[in-house]
Amino acid sequence: MRFDLTDLRLFMLVAERGSITHGAELAGLALASASARIKGMEERLGAPLLERRRRGVVPTAAGQALLHHARAVQNQIEAMAGDLAAYATGLRARVRLMANTAATSQLLPKILPAFLVAHPGIDIDLDERPSHEIVEAVASGAADLGIAATWAGLSHLEQKPFFTDRLVVIAARNRPGLGGRSISLTEILGESFVGLSTGHALQEHITRQAARLGGHLHFRIRVPGLDNVCRLVAQGAGIAIVPESAARRSVRSLRSLRLTDNWATRQLNLCARRFDELTPQAKLLAAALA
Repeated sequence: MRFDLTDLRLFMLVAERGSITHGAELAGLALASASARIKGMEERLGAPLLERRRRGVVPTAAGQALLHHARAVQNQIEAMAGDLAAYATGLRARVRLMANTAATSQLLPKILPAFLVAHPGIDIDLDERPSHEIVEAVASGAADLGIAATWAGLSHLEQKPFFTDRLVVIAARNRPGLGGRSISLTEILGESFVGLSTGHALQEHITRQAARLGGHLHFRIRVPGLDNVCRLVAQGAGIAIVPESAARRSVRSLRSLRLTDNWATRQLNLCARRFDELTPQAKLLAAALA
């Protein structure tokens, strides 16, 4: 049973993305080549590694075992790269960072550019996910670092405070109704919303909260990016729920109301399995974020 590093990295990417096509793209392989490699791995093992479904693939029990070891090998390679970086020129390392919507769209753009300029030998694989998926990824080793809301359950991970994120309701300045300075989600369930694209981490979080109240959000339109949401709301297309920091950028064209629900104020923490076991490059990024 011989799996080379390309095989292991490919399988890890396919399993994490749930798609042979996406995994092949990230691994820099043609789809036919990637499929042949995975088929060869299954033949050498004598057992299926992936279960093919209508919407992608999921690892079998054997695949989960291989995924665990593939991540361990990848972590060891990255640790080796970090240890050798002081002695070799041109050696690059990549840090895997997952963060929720508030962090990726509002905070990281202010931190990451300076970090990348200061550390030209470090690349960052940034992935936006819901907080509960971030926790799972960090715990399993699929991500080196994560920025997630504490409600997702971070007690089994090491944490450092990152930011307090508050959600607000925004509306056009000339829109009638919605008086006062604060409001609850229950009071606006009958309104028309501008939402983020389907599958977007923040929007799915808000939709789940509405469902818990027995309600359903009516979206007039869903668009990618908070800036697009704010722009459409300012033009009267509907109301929206966004991070307070996004509303501040459009304060001249929008008015905002504090969302009073408990879940609307979230403490975001930087997390890792163990900060002292990170690669040297990941430790540098953690220090910059914390």
